[in-house]
Amino acid sequence: MDAADNDLTVSQWARIREAWGGCAYCGATDAALQRDCVLALSRGGRYTIENIVPACRSCNASKSNDEVTRWLRRKRLDERAFLLRHREVLALLMSEPSIMAAPVGAGDSPVMDGDRALTSAQVGAMPPS
Repeated sequence: MDAADNDLTVSQWARIREAWGGCAYCGATDAALQRDCVLALSRGGRYTIENIVPACRSCNASKSNDEVTRWLRRKRLDERAFLLRHREVLALLMSEPSIMAAPVGAGDSPVMDGDRALTSAQVGAMPPS
């Protein structure tokens, strides 16, 4: 049976954790990391390399199924830094053919601002927080 396109492999998850180097949201490096969907499953997200980031237990539980940019603002975390780093990590991972079975363009990333998707250009044009 073929893996569904919403299945994240063990090697992909290991590579995602390595690329981020800690919690994608708060930067914690001394905590166990959990898989977190940037766009929650309840909002249409999937378990894919483009939508999973490592999160410490505290950030993962706090974010729950909230929309990521609203949650980052509410927690007073650096929204712009997260969005830019997410774009960088996706570009890095998508450049690795051994990790990506079917590469997706950076414009397809699930980074959202409220109910609208942000393009890479919009993320890059965001003012510093």
